[in-house]
Amino acid sequence: MAVFRWGSAFDAFRDLEREMDHLLHSVNMAFEGLRIGRPFPAVNIYELEGEYLLTAELPGTRVEDLDLSVANGMLTIRGRRTAMPEVNEQQFRRSERAQGDWERSFHLPERVQEDGLHAELNNGVLKLHLPKAPSTVPRQIPVSNGHTAPLAIETRGERT
Repeated sequence: MAVFRWGSAFDAFRDLEREMDHLLHSVNMAFEGLRIGRPFPAVNIYELEGEYLLTAELPGTRVEDLDLSVANGMLTIRGRRTAMPEVNEQQFRRSERAQGDWERSFHLPERVQEDGLHAELNNGVLKLHLPKAPSTVPRQIPVSNGHTAPLAIETRGERT
């Protein structure tokens, strides 16, 4: 028996997972909901030179099952994962991909042009392009030394 284990620090967790699977399998009972997959897709967000790029893993998702919306600086992605109709639920031996409706929301960076957003779904990967708005150049505000003439103020059409 080896005293030292060489390899990844996560090997112990993989061993624990394998042992738990073995233990639960030997009990021969169904534990619904004990080992479910993520109910929402994994997402990466990148900052590129002219845009932010959001990618989401959506294997088996159709374009018709997606809804993308932007409101008040929030990007919301909604979707549906459907079960394979040809496979009965009792036939599953392991199920890690959650099914059903899901939703994720993200705060948009302030510098995004919301009217330029566009998305594409290709080979199960959603790519959402968020173009950056042009950065605003600071505007100089002139400051007087207090010796300028007072401004005329108009109130109700009268001049004071």
